[in-house]
Amino acid sequence: MARGRDEHQARQGQLNALGKALARRAKSVCELCAARGPLQVVEVPPVEDEPQAEKCVLLCSHCQSQLDPAAKLDVQHWFCLNQSIWSEVPAVQVLAWRLLQRLASESWAQDLLEQVYLEPEVAAWAAAVGPKAAGTPPRDSNGQILADGDMVHIIKDLDVKGTSFVAKRGTVVKNIRTGDDPELVEGRVNNTQIMLKTAFLKKII
Repeated sequence: MARGRDEHQARQGQLNALGKALARRAKSVCELCAARGPLQVVEVPPVEDEPQAEKCVLLCSHCQSQLDPAAKLDVQHWFCLNQSIWSEVPAVQVLAWRLLQRLASESWAQDLLEQVYLEPEVAAWAAAVGPKAAGTPPRDSNGQILADGDMVHIIKDLDVKGTSFVAKRGTVVKNIRTGDDPELVEGRVNNTQIMLKTAFLKKII
């Protein structure tokens, strides 16, 4: 236990050492919301063996507290993503994109996601959230856990690869099936069994 604490403290020390370089890059403001005040270096997963400035962002305490997937998002606060998603810093783009995915039930976030273009390597990073923890449950756009047999509705028109139809916003999908990837579930739309991204679904309770 002491060893784990020592390793954590050592890594935090390495992150803090990147603070000056990141402060120059960020002009000493939060790289997501532009707030001033106490800022902290935060790694953007998946993390490397050694902390790297290009894989880190500088965040205020409020932004940092909302990164937990289980945290209830402060929607009004995240209007700031209208600006930060266009950052030239890939780590900021990745973090902003992931937050917009969690906010996909909001029309403004959907519109923004449709406008955004990420370079292929940045898009791959954004979609990779590190090693999947065994038993990690899939969650809908509001963070509700999804399970086999649940009923959901689609919150955004989705082009379905390999078919000639669009899965329309508002479509109800019954009796979904979960799998190994917590970002995808399987469901039947237009009598066709397809994979659906959980970021564009809302559980019907």
